[in-house]
Order: sequence, then structure tokens, then C-alpha cells
Amino acid sequence: MVASTHFEVAVVGGGTAGISVAARLRRAGVRSVAVIDPARTHYYQPLWTLVGGGLAPPAASARPMATVVPKGATWVDSAVETVDPDAKQVTLSTGTTLTYDTLVVAPGIQLDWDRVPGTSEALASPWASSNFAYELAPRTWELIRGMRSGTAVFTMPAGPIKCAGAPQKIAYLAADHWRRQGVLDRIRVVLVLPTPAMFGIKVFSDQLQQVADDYGIEVRTSSEVVEVDPDGRRVVVADNAAGTRETVAYDMLHVVPPQSAPDWVKASPLADPDNPGGYVQVDKHTMQHTRFPDVFALGDAGSTPNSKTGAAIRKQAPVTAANVLDHRAGRPPGARYDGYASCPLTVARDKLLLAEFDYTMTPTPTFRFPDTTRVVRDLGLFKRRGLPAMYWNLMLTGRA
Repeated sequence: MVASTHFEVAVVGGGTAGISVAARLRRAGVRSVAVIDPARTHYYQPLWTLVGGGLAPPAASARPMATVVPKGATWVDSAVETVDPDAKQVTLSTGTTLTYDTLVVAPGIQLDWDRVPGTSEALASPWASSNFAYELAPRTWELIRGMRSGTAVFTMPAGPIKCAGAPQKIAYLAADHWRRQGVLDRIRVVLVLPTPAMFGIKVFSDQLQQVADDYGIEVRTSSEVVEVDPDGRRVVVADNAAGTRETVAYDMLHVVPPQSAPDWVKASPLADPDNPGGYVQVDKHTMQHTRFPDVFALGDAGSTPNSKTGAAIRKQAPVTAANVLDHRAGRPPGARYDGYASCPLTVARDKLLLAEFDYTMTPTPTFRFPDTTRVVRDLGLFKRRGLPAMYWNLMLTGRA
């Protein structure tokens, strides 16, 4: 039972974006902050790729939600049913209605497992997995570790997804493991990508193409899986450029589902009417809603046209918090987000391509040495140890 039903700032979502902003607002002195999320566990999801690659235990990615909600904030452990931005009300699944002065929307992204026919049924079989779910990522490693021959298919859906590099990362980690085991030459690896190239920026795309060529991975660009046959262990791959379809049999399938804004966001006045994913309509620089000035949004559920990554949230969170404070003080939003995103692409257990870029799709490297526009060795610990430590200790507490 929530003692108060009115908050100065209500934050929808207890993930990376919501907790980071709530922490910054509390540190700035906002007294009444609610974090609305029914989840009992908070996950550091970038680690799931390493779990699937056999390089990290799943428990390292999870902590109780109660331990990450900022001190002094109120955790409302219920789901949101509707938002009325005109009345400045949030209705919860319990029937309770909360009111707010300012709303921050950060509920994350929805995984649409059933949009591609056969996907859910395939994941119930012993031959398919996905690193996009905590409970499935360990199975990915079991499949990789147990495979000695056959065909492995790795998929990526069309449209925005969280961590767009993840579908490639696990293919590379799998190939690296099979090479170390001396069986890669007996395994056909097929990577299905909806994009016309390996990456949207040429310098990174060229590096990843070299990685795929070195492993002997068959890359299907401008393509997507449109149907899964779990009984026959086959996928139908549509080549959108050529207008053709191909059936590929698999012995292992790593599938990534299409994704969109949560259904309640799609159905709300907050959604961008011109966005097919139903994301919250915000100014891409200020994170303020374009029609409801008391509403801000960030993270995967926002309409900003950047890659949906934790690194993007790290840059969006301080901008959002600063602009919420400006708005509450009657000032126009003064902070601006430039579209920065980063994707640490693990191409082997000890090699990494750190792709950093902004709205202009220009590489924006944080480090000058080594040259992070190229694959570099020994940055595995950076992703396995450095980034999680920064996440738990600095980012979630509003310090980075």
C-alpha cells in the first residue's frame, strides 16, 4: 500500500533509465519521487550476452529491486495500466490512481515473441534459445558448448531493438568457442541481419565483415526470419532486397524477437502517432514530450532515433534529470542529448570492437588509445568487469 498518492515526480520503470533518473533527482533534492515497477529483480542485461557465451554466471546480472531503488524514493511495486497526461494521473493494475507534477516514462521495451510464427514454440524445444531473456541465456551456452557439427542460425529482427549488436555478438562468441574446440570447420554458421550491411557506419561495418569472413560465417543481409518450424527445425528467411525466400534447417537456433513499446504506451496519448513501434513522442535533444510538457521519456521506450543501448541511457539520464529540474523551476530545458550511443561488440572472448557514435552516425570514441574504431585485444575485462562495476556503483546511483 502506497502511503501517498501524489508525487512531485513519478518515474515509470525501474530499469536502467528509470533508476538512473530517479537517483539524480533525489541527489538534486527532489523530495517526493516514485519509482513504479512491479519487477522484484533488477537486471544488468548487457551481461546476458556473456552468459550465453559461457563467460559470466547469470546471477551476476541480477540484484533485488529493493537494493537499487534510490534512498528516499518510494517504490510502487505495481504495473501501469494507463496514463492520463491531461489529468496528470497514472492508473495502476491494482486500481490505485497516482497523480504527479512531472512524469518520467522509462518502462523499457517489449519483446514481441509471437510476432514471428513458431518462435515461442521453438524456444520451448531443446534446440533454440535467446539471450534476450534471463532464464534462456544459460541455455544458449549449453547449446554452444554441446555442438560439434551441424548448422547454427543466429537471427536479428527488423526495426529498433535493445542492444542491436547483441544478435551478432553471440554468433561471434559461439564461433570463437567452436574454433578453440577445433570444430568450427564442421559447423555452418548463418547470421541473418535485416540491415544492408553489418553496421550502419562503414568503419565498424568493415571491421565486422572481416570478423565474419574470418570465422566463415554466412551473412544474410537485408534479410529476416519470417517463420520458424520448430518440429522440422527450419527457419524461413526472407531476402527483402531480392524478394526471395530461403528455408534453412538448423541444429541450433539463437533467435531475437521483434520489439516495440509496451502495449499500454502504444494505446496511450503519449505514443508518437507516426511511429509504428508506438514509442513515447519526445524531442530528441531535450527528452521532453512534444505535446505534454510535464512528461519526459528516455531509454528504450522513447522515440529518439538513436540505438537503444545502456550507453545511450548513460547520456540521456543526466539530460533528462536536468531538464526535469529546469521545467519544475519554470525554465526552458537547457540540457541537450546529442544521440550518443555505444555498442561494445564482443567478437571473441578476448577481443572487442567498441562502436561509439551520435545522431550524425559519426564515430565518437571515448578513448584515443587503443584505436577503438578497430577490433582490439584484451578489452574483454572491460566488458566483463569494468562496465558492470560502473553500472552498479556509478550509473544507477546517479554519479555517472
